[in-house]
Amino acid sequence: MDFELTTQQKDIQKAAREFAKKEFDKDLIRELEKKHEFPKKIWKKAADLGFIGIHYPEKYMGQGLGVIENILIAEELCRRDSTTGSAIVLSSFASECVLRSDSEELKEKFLPLVAQGKMLSGGCFTEPDHGSDITFMNTTAEKDGDFWVINGTKTFITNGLDAGFFVVLCQTDQTAKPSYRGISMILVESSREGVTATDVGDKMGIHMMSTAEVNFKNVHVPLSNLVGKEGKGFYQVLEFFDESRILIAAQALGIAQGAFDRALDYVKQREQFGKKLVDFQITQHKLADMATKIELARLITYKAAWNFDQGRIDPKLTSMAKMYAARTSVEVADEAIQLLGGYGYMAEYDVERFYRDAKITEIYEGTKEIQKNTIAGALIGKIK
Repeated sequence: MDFELTTQQKDIQKAAREFAKKEFDKDLIRELEKKHEFPKKIWKKAADLGFIGIHYPEKYMGQGLGVIENILIAEELCRRDSTTGSAIVLSSFASECVLRSDSEELKEKFLPLVAQGKMLSGGCFTEPDHGSDITFMNTTAEKDGDFWVINGTKTFITNGLDAGFFVVLCQTDQTAKPSYRGISMILVESSREGVTATDVGDKMGIHMMSTAEVNFKNVHVPLSNLVGKEGKGFYQVLEFFDESRILIAAQALGIAQGAFDRALDYVKQREQFGKKLVDFQITQHKLADMATKIELARLITYKAAWNFDQGRIDPKLTSMAKMYAARTSVEVADEAIQLLGGYGYMAEYDVERFYRDAKITEIYEGTKEIQKNTIAGALIGKIK
């Protein structure tokens, strides 16, 4: 059993760290966060350096590497800045649905655009009336000659206002029993007539990413835009979640580490009652607890990524990684604010923003309750 990263992986990790240190300008970040703007220039530079789609094959402008390399980048970018890092690592959200399918035409057309920083992607899975339940879709797709005609509404869609295309779960067979066997996955360009996106409103964190309600009204797309096989969309999105939850775990891990870094730096400098805060045993114990949680989150996240790269799908492990890393992120960021006291509550010291950005990792890609359902289901087995 080898817990050591390879030389190549260490180089990627170092490159991501140095990129973030150089390009994540503090004043620009605060301006973009306040205006709720996507960090386009930083994103394009990240793409130019190969940080986007590193897990795509080279023929799609990737580097042919794995999930572990992808999450190393995510961790480093989110460690440097929770908001900017999250926006960049999720710029390719749901593109893996295309990548892991057998839709070669769609791969060649769209994946290079994502990897080169020319297009954002999005996944339209959640519906207003269903939330975490994706076993039935109100959004329908019906065949009309050479086209699918799509009608419906999706909500809480990451990159919803900015994505060039969406991977959309649609009910293509409303008579299927059980209903999820009639769900298909279809790629829809955002420029198609009948596609509209509306911002869902002010939210707690991740202010550089748009979160939108996306509506489809008689949207016509070619039959060839089917991602994978008809009626297999539900199974495809479950496989996607097994990969994407590892990325969210890495996002949470980076945010936790970033909050810890700032708290550690502060307590080493701040004096109270005639000595540095770091000299108080209670401070030391807090730091020890935070560091231990982060290390445990890192171990399970890396294991989940490594396991996926071995070609194994393990929903229990990926759910454990996502659930634990997300909880760690929230708890560590909360403790970081506590260590900074009043300063921690102020925007200038960043940790309040790290806390706001951490919370979403417990919600999207399946809430922590959904993760517990998945874990328990694997442990208990099918109940008769």
